[in-house]
Amino acid sequence: MPKKITIEPVTRVEGHGKVTIHLDDNMNVVQSRLHIVEFRGFERFIQGRPYWEAPVLVQRLCGICPVSHHLAAAKAIDMLVGAGNGEGLTATGEKMRRLMHYGQIFQSHSLHFFHLVSPDLLFGIDADPSVRNIIGVAMENKDLAVQGVMMRKFGQEIIEATAGKKIHGTGAIPGGINKNLSIAERNRFLDGKAFPNVDQMIEWSLGALDFFKDYHKKNKDLIDNFAAFPSSHLSLVRKDGALDLYHGVLRAVDAEGKVILHDVDYRDYLDSIGEEVRSWTYMKFPYLKKYGKKNGWYRVGPLARMNTADFIPSPLAQKEFEQFRAYTHGKPNNMSMHMHWARLIEILHAAEMMKELLHDPDLQGEDLVVTGSRQFEGIGLLEAPRGTLFHHYRINEQDQITMANLIVSTTNNNEPMNRAVASVAKDYLTGQEKITEGMLNAVEVAIRAYDPCLSCATHALGKMPLEITLLDSKDQILDKKRN
Repeated sequence: MPKKITIEPVTRVEGHGKVTIHLDDNMNVVQSRLHIVEFRGFERFIQGRPYWEAPVLVQRLCGICPVSHHLAAAKAIDMLVGAGNGEGLTATGEKMRRLMHYGQIFQSHSLHFFHLVSPDLLFGIDADPSVRNIIGVAMENKDLAVQGVMMRKFGQEIIEATAGKKIHGTGAIPGGINKNLSIAERNRFLDGKAFPNVDQMIEWSLGALDFFKDYHKKNKDLIDNFAAFPSSHLSLVRKDGALDLYHGVLRAVDAEGKVILHDVDYRDYLDSIGEEVRSWTYMKFPYLKKYGKKNGWYRVGPLARMNTADFIPSPLAQKEFEQFRAYTHGKPNNMSMHMHWARLIEILHAAEMMKELLHDPDLQGEDLVVTGSRQFEGIGLLEAPRGTLFHHYRINEQDQITMANLIVSTTNNNEPMNRAVASVAKDYLTGQEKITEGMLNAVEVAIRAYDPCLSCATHALGKMPLEITLLDSKDQILDKKRN
């Protein structure tokens, strides 16, 4: 019987999950798994509810990325009311939603990098956990910590101005938006009186990129080789191939850069994407049907978006994108820790796009909603901070939701996260007979690279203690830690 290590829960991620690692009698890793252990039920919870409630209901999946679910659901509901599939809104409606979405990307990426990731970079994977946290960051690098807090605040303020509340807003409604952006609201983000303005956000975004690239130069082995493995990559792209986080067509490339999903209409996603169920986790395993369950898995998120897009339609982020692509000589980047580099490029892009939109007079328009002929099925996709997000609904004659299918970003990354865990477990735990906190944190660092939102993927309730147990081949406890 193999030895078994359990990490429960995984820390510094949104939501709860655990990892099990099995070793043989020679302490070689033979199996590792990321388990999502609580029931996922939102697809059933909302059945029977009127369709117009969906954008407000489904965002209760999460307090970190509610805007992503709010907008993906709204895009699906747009189809139900005959307002197209993301392209039929008024200029004010679409641009207000985009501003809301860029605020969400900006605040979520800032939270992840500065609060959850930077402690590992500043202090090291093996550092004392009492220091390896955001308080430790504030003590070690006050400016970095303050910038992270203020950048997240700016994104949250953008969300409040467009959605009505910072968390669980109501801004997106069937066919459009329920408010525009007043001149007074706009000026708060431009004049810098209430908080640092959008130009400061751009400057800080560039500074965060400089911080990461400098760290990369000094720690290439960690950043380039840690949990690196070849994979396919999937995301939305604009019809001309540009990065577009709000709307586009589905594109996937393989590990060598060959396009394996050719810019398909996302309303046809079921023709291309299937989901596998496995007995040891509540989270499904999506795959490209053409390549089957074994070979059709893919990554989503910032790294995937850098690999699928042809260019970024904002000048400063485009320069950074060119450096990013040049590092792998134009080939797809398959290095998990480069997810952080890609994420910071997207922070910069979001800041640039927020500035552009804040200067757009369409945000003060009064034509907010579009309606058309009623439909009974709606599909909405967008690029959430963690990757491609699918919302799919069917309704009946009484306007009640009869079917809901949600494929969230973290679900799309299920197989890659499991492979990252396996890679790090083999590197750090093979041949070890004593658990160290640093070894276990290395496994978590691999998972954190994907910024998983396990609450979205599982819709979990409750909390779990952290317990790690090492057993010998006779199931006798060799070592155990709990907090």
